[in-house]
Amino acid sequence: MQTPEQTDYIIETAGLTKEFRGFTAVNNVNLKVRRGSIHALIGPNGAGKTTCFNLITKFLTPTRGTIHFNGRDITALKPADIARLGLVRSFQISATFPHLTLVENVRLALQRAAGLHYQFWRSEHALDKLNGRAMELLSDFGLADHAHLTAVELSYGRKRALELATTLALEPEMLLLDEPMAGMGGEDIARVAELIRKAAKNRTVLMVEHNLSVVASLSDKITVLARGEILAEGSYAEVSGKPEVIEAYMGTGASTGGAAQEAHAGATA
Repeated sequence: MQTPEQTDYIIETAGLTKEFRGFTAVNNVNLKVRRGSIHALIGPNGAGKTTCFNLITKFLTPTRGTIHFNGRDITALKPADIARLGLVRSFQISATFPHLTLVENVRLALQRAAGLHYQFWRSEHALDKLNGRAMELLSDFGLADHAHLTAVELSYGRKRALELATTLALEPEMLLLDEPMAGMGGEDIARVAELIRKAAKNRTVLMVEHNLSVVASLSDKITVLARGEILAEGSYAEVSGKPEVIEAYMGTGASTGGAAQEAHAGATA
């Protein structure tokens, strides 16, 4: 078995396939994510991006194929086992504790990362030592002024930022982000994009994202899915002009030149 030092790839899938009662959502996907990179998984609606994400993080079981993380076969593991190995994901829908404060949400993640399990006989103040780091993370995401609000009081964009803060509190080796910019305004998008870039300096990021300007500015490599299969791979410059990619996004009715211009405009807006 390869050790992390012996392979350039932190995630490798081979023949990854998922079928639902005769419908093939993901078909024979061979994905390699280079260690220390930001890798984007993109494609039109229904391309199989989220299904692929759910297979890698074991929220779905593959029909066929294998998944390796750090050279280890994780195909048969459960989601909690994957997270303990250092592979942590976010979700399209914000997943926070709505009636806890922001600092309490982040502190729970820090508590898990530090191995401090909940014990009902302990005073709440026993966890105060985690407050400093919790506030640092909230500050990084522009949430420090809202630290003592409950999560349910936040706007949608700020809930997304809180989820990212709690995810990073777990100190993952690999971070999987499912549409991290969904529901955010321009200012929030710029801030979170910069935080993702900073987070990737000492970890690997795999993200599903529809905002092509974010994909173009952040990603080292892009995998384009269509109808459950890999259509193209490479840098944004390499894949954005491919006729098959343009057709997948724009449809066969669009002219290649016009579609290319529209796709490029959407990515640079």
